[in-house]
Amino acid sequence: MGTLIAIRHGQSQWNLENRFTGWTDVPLTERGGADAALAAAALKNFTFDIAFTSRLERATGTLDIILKELGQTPEVIHDSALNERHYGDLQGLNKAETVEKHGKEQVQLWRRSFATRPPNGESMQDCEERTWPFFQQYILPHLAAGKTVIVAAHGNSLRPIVKNLEGLTPDVTAALEIGLCTPYIYKFDGEKMISHEIMHVEGIVTKGASLKESKVEEGTV
Repeated sequence: MGTLIAIRHGQSQWNLENRFTGWTDVPLTERGGADAALAAAALKNFTFDIAFTSRLERATGTLDIILKELGQTPEVIHDSALNERHYGDLQGLNKAETVEKHGKEQVQLWRRSFATRPPNGESMQDCEERTWPFFQQYILPHLAAGKTVIVAAHGNSLRPIVKNLEGLTPDVTAALEIGLCTPYIYKFDGEKMISHEIMHVEGIVTKGASLKESKVEEGTV
């Protein structure tokens, strides 16, 4: 039986400053690093055969901390297909100030609709078109072979994976809130996902009782 641990990075400096981050490469905060260590402690019973992450420091740093805390050295694959959604002209802007300038409805449309792109940026659908094929080609074969895989990525690169594994609609997918440093555990029988759960880690706040029950919230990206 294959096991997938999907985890979003810990708090980054721009999460803390409430800025649109996207592909901007910003580091973890002290809290982000500490939360990654907490997640590692919760994952102590897992031995990872291979790891995947994006090319952005907040995700690679989260994975590095988890593996170091666990004393594990699996092969690590870095790929931009797992990068966060590119926020285009919004990258670096304060979210509250952007709402003041463009209005809450417009900003919510940019952030939480499935197919709408922010100016010069990517939609969630665009993310799906690079993330899901990568998952199918490079990650799923390891799961089908019964391996244990960890993927450390971003809210908007994990959403398409959740969408396709669970058969969610675009609207439900856009509303999902993927918690920082919260492990999502999927079990596989061959290529078929047969069960999933969210691991609630003491000291880390999780949003929503389950993936399908998550609601639209402000969140951070």
